[in-house]
Amino acid sequence: MTLNDLKTDFTQGSIVKKLVPFMMPILGALVLQAAYGAVDLLVVGRFGTTSGLSAVSTGSQILNLVTFVLTQLAMGITVPIARYIGQRKFEWIGSLIGGSVVVFAIISAVLLVGMVGFAHPLAVLMQAPEEAVGLTAVYVRICGGGIFFIVAYNLLSAIFRGLGDSKSPLIFVAIACGINIIGDLILVAGLHLDAAGAAMATVLAQALSVVFALLLLMKRKLPFRITKADFKLNPQCWRLLHIGLPLALQEFLTQASFLALCAFVNRLGLEASSGYGVACKLVSFAMLIPSSLMQSMASFVSQNVGAGQEKRARKAMGIGIGIGVTIGSLVFTLILFKGDLLTGLFTSDPTVIQNGFAYLKGFAPETIVTAVLFSMVGYFNGHGKTLWVMIQGLVQTLLVRLPLAYVMSIQPNASLTRIGLSAPAAILFGILLNLAFYVWSNRQTADRANAPEKIR
Repeated sequence: MTLNDLKTDFTQGSIVKKLVPFMMPILGALVLQAAYGAVDLLVVGRFGTTSGLSAVSTGSQILNLVTFVLTQLAMGITVPIARYIGQRKFEWIGSLIGGSVVVFAIISAVLLVGMVGFAHPLAVLMQAPEEAVGLTAVYVRICGGGIFFIVAYNLLSAIFRGLGDSKSPLIFVAIACGINIIGDLILVAGLHLDAAGAAMATVLAQALSVVFALLLLMKRKLPFRITKADFKLNPQCWRLLHIGLPLALQEFLTQASFLALCAFVNRLGLEASSGYGVACKLVSFAMLIPSSLMQSMASFVSQNVGAGQEKRARKAMGIGIGIGVTIGSLVFTLILFKGDLLTGLFTSDPTVIQNGFAYLKGFAPETIVTAVLFSMVGYFNGHGKTLWVMIQGLVQTLLVRLPLAYVMSIQPNASLTRIGLSAPAAILFGILLNLAFYVWSNRQTADRANAPEKIR
């Protein structure tokens, strides 16, 4: 087995021509994945109730936390697979995947109990408006019942990305997104099941995406073998956790900060809660470009590090930043000047539209600065420096984002625009932290390389 037998060899050729084609299917899959919640919100906003809209808004925040944490934990699979490919150690991949299945099965069981058994307390903890607490709990409980499929999807996507194949996840999530749209129209618009119908459509769509992915994987000629003996807690599990757990913890606390932000906003009333929920859906779409950069950068860098091509890995990070900033600037302009038209796609309530637009005005700068931060984070993830990624994420969240959002939310005339500014402010702080770490780590590497000469 050689690199030429794989979908993508990142260790040679034009970086742009390798990175961009690999990134675009990841972006497409993320767009379609985000469309699950957006379609739920759109259909409920048009055919459901205001309480249902708030329930989907708050409940999807909880589901987003779970999904994003799983995505980061799954990086503990993507990075080692890409590294083993770069090192030509294909025989180690089977045990990594087998052990990962066991770990993710345990996680599924824990999430099932937590989301189904504690749905109502979670809704209360999120300070969902009183009129929407019951519907929020129903949304969370139904999604929790199908959490196995959400976990399985992220595991399978991580495997494909590690192999350099970003197109297959796009295909099966596209099919699932179509199913979700049909399900929403039948269950919400047709049967008037409100938030519960949106949740059922989401779970059904995720289930079908997993089935399709498994069929695709079984038909694929793989560069490794998986045996029954691989499905156990083995040393590869600890490698998975060593890389993925810090990222998952960092993502958990980052998303928890947004849940706290949601709770801050919920205290301002039902219209503010609904407007913030609509804005968050638009935010989730805007963040997909830097997120796809981060995921593709990790695979690209990891394979090159495994092949000993550090200079190429650094150059890829710079190219990623350039791509992200260029696209982010265009998104920034669209959001800042046409944000009310975008929020109007999800609801016809003028008060909700203006509340959503107000938050987007504060958020807009994040579309640019996040492209820089996420490219750097992807570079460090590809090197396996996930402990640092966790540390910088915690510092951003605990020292900037949460304190600033809280202070803004308790002002006499609290403004959603000012609350929204807490996110880009935290990102700017994170860029400075990562730049300092990048310079320091490069100096450490250079010092170690020159140490023998100094001794001589």
